[in-house]
Amino acid sequence: MDVDFEEILSKCGNSHRYQYMLLALYGYIVFIFSRHIFAQNVIGFIPDHWCYHEELENSTFEEIKAMYSQFESPSCTRLDAIDLVSGNVTISDKKCDRWIYDYDFDFVSINAEFNWVCDEALKGRVGQSLFFVGSMFGTFFFGLLGDRIGRIRPLILVYSCGFLGDFATIFAKDLTTYSISRFVSGLAAGSGYLMFILVLEYISSSLRNKTLTIIQSLCYSLGLISACLQAIYTGHWRICMAWSAFPLLLVTLFYFLVQESAQWLITRNDIDGAVMRLQRVAEFNRRQVSEEDFESFRRHCVGFSKEFREKQTTLVDALHIPRLRKTIIKVVIFLTTTTVCNIALYRNVEGVGISPFIMLSLNALTMPPSGFIQAQLQKRFGPKFTLFSALLAIGIFTAVHGIFLSIWKQPSITLLVIMVMAFNFGVSVVARANMQFCAELIPTCVRSQVISFASVSGAAASSLTPYILHLEIYLRAAPSIFLCLLTLFSAWICLLLPETFKKKLPISLADGEEFGVGERMFSFLKGNKKDARDGRSAETQENLMPK
Repeated sequence: MDVDFEEILSKCGNSHRYQYMLLALYGYIVFIFSRHIFAQNVIGFIPDHWCYHEELENSTFEEIKAMYSQFESPSCTRLDAIDLVSGNVTISDKKCDRWIYDYDFDFVSINAEFNWVCDEALKGRVGQSLFFVGSMFGTFFFGLLGDRIGRIRPLILVYSCGFLGDFATIFAKDLTTYSISRFVSGLAAGSGYLMFILVLEYISSSLRNKTLTIIQSLCYSLGLISACLQAIYTGHWRICMAWSAFPLLLVTLFYFLVQESAQWLITRNDIDGAVMRLQRVAEFNRRQVSEEDFESFRRHCVGFSKEFREKQTTLVDALHIPRLRKTIIKVVIFLTTTTVCNIALYRNVEGVGISPFIMLSLNALTMPPSGFIQAQLQKRFGPKFTLFSALLAIGIFTAVHGIFLSIWKQPSITLLVIMVMAFNFGVSVVARANMQFCAELIPTCVRSQVISFASVSGAAASSLTPYILHLEIYLRAAPSIFLCLLTLFSAWICLLLPETFKKKLPISLADGEEFGVGERMFSFLKGNKKDARDGRSAETQENLMPK
């Protein structure tokens, strides 16, 4: 009897020492990825600032703020004459050329050092925008590499780009050098899923639905908090970037620690390579696997890998297959809409009146409990139920939030902070669960390509979020109502996708075509019974052969 991949991996160990090492390394990736992303935000913080005047040198920040608060543009209004006794001031017709900064925790950002404020504020935004442009290019390029040359080498290239970009940023002297370095750094910002995919292909279902989620939330939270503490401790954006850059170099050591994906090697018809990796996993796990088992696995792969012999499977091949094409389209739409919702919801609750360092840290504190709750829901009900219920709750709460703000014109800072944390609690659940759910739906042979394309689509669509939030000028509740509808639409798309809970993940295009056959929209609410059509029909196998 032939032994398939899930069976041979179980014999080699799918919840043992090697898997725990993988999860630890993945936690490190999440940690430095979080720091890498939020370092971009931290170095661009703009502190409270006012035009410099020699009469204000000995004044407190409260006095300066009170002095300028009477003007429409307090940060960019230059004063000509100031009478500190009477409080009378006259406005100068000249533009500001020097500023007084009220540094948040004494941290000097790049905007403050280069005076990229007021009329020059666009320069800082240009550099940051090129970071996200680099993210789009990197996501697409490294996603293609992930299915062509494996998971490990693109992963190392990704974080090498991140190191080079962050290290070069330290020496930025003007907008041009800053923008180029941020573009290179951004190449690593959208490809954090490569290690996620590799881990996904080596661990058991129980670890996927519980431990993986907790590690994601905990390490992401620690990375965000450490980025804030690092900025406060270093006090300057250049030193902060140095501290963010060097940990990225350690990812190069993964080449000697992590095995290439055996599932991916099978899709490239490298059966000997897949067996060798599995043997190393078994040795690391101190498991004894007989040569007969590996031979049975080889026989299974010989028949199974016919689909991959004549040419390498591409996304175009997958799109020629009816059911799989529909699944891919739904996955792309789902990841795109949820990405827009997540980013827009985050931006929709900015400006709550407290230090951004404190607000980011408070947001980070919501991630571990949300990860724990997500893990328990996924363990009991599966990722589809978790995603659907979280999206439904966020949609309803978003509508209530919009209506509430329309009624109460001056909400308290405490209330706004609670709302921000509540939004981030739900958003963090969706952001983690949707990537795992969608990755599990896509066959191994095109998994990296599809997820990268969907991530690029989400990043591109996110450029619409400022316009969504701009609807507020017409109706204060309009952005929240729009996001409510978009979130509920995402929940509906989620219902159209098949369940992945306690199922063998698809490897080939044929697996992807048969995955979820016979499921209905709400089948996941009735329990997760084994699909009666778990096998692959001969007719489907024949139709899926490359021509």
